[in-house]
Amino acid sequence: MYHKLQYISQGNTIEKQLYNIHDALDSGCDWIQMRFKNQSARNCFALAEAVKFLCEEYLANFIVNDNVYLAQQIAADGVHLGLLDTKIEEARAILGNTKIIGATANTFEDIQNHIKNGFDYIGLGPLRFTTTKEKLSPILGFEGYHAILQKLKENHLDIPVYAIGGVTSEDIDQLMEIGLHGIAVSGILTKTDQKEKLIQQLNEKLYANVVI
Repeated sequence: MYHKLQYISQGNTIEKQLYNIHDALDSGCDWIQMRFKNQSARNCFALAEAVKFLCEEYLANFIVNDNVYLAQQIAADGVHLGLLDTKIEEARAILGNTKIIGATANTFEDIQNHIKNGFDYIGLGPLRFTTTKEKLSPILGFEGYHAILQKLKENHLDIPVYAIGGVTSEDIDQLMEIGLHGIAVSGILTKTDQKEKLIQQLNEKLYANVVI
């Protein structure tokens, strides 16, 4: 089963991205989604090449945000696709059946469409307002998550769903009670100067009721 904590990278330069990703890995995060928007193909490749090396060193999953061909070129573990990105079936044809394909969703209908096309996990959100993403989908809040997760249960759909968009440590207990698999965070992990402590706290809450 997939790790419950994902870090979505931040930084406007290769150097800043690498610093943040390396710091997250070194502090105990084992799932990196590289998000490097509005950059040249050369810069994206250079960053991806370095991140792949780091993730292999730390035995972490390496997911590329949006760019299916870069994920293929760099032999990443998979790709995460937004609602307006490459279609899942196209990504699967390019990457093959062994790679992870995550998909963003904002509604139950989004998830139904993704199911038809063969995804591996859902990033559902946003929970609340966040400055990380420029074009924000309608905010779900806890009630929105509860309604969508309830529909999944009613339709006997057992899929890994991650909460995204402004998630904090204080939200985890309620999110896990609702039935989410895990969380994807960006700003709270990037900005803290106590990453190791925060990652430990997040994982303790995320795995609190997991039987090993």
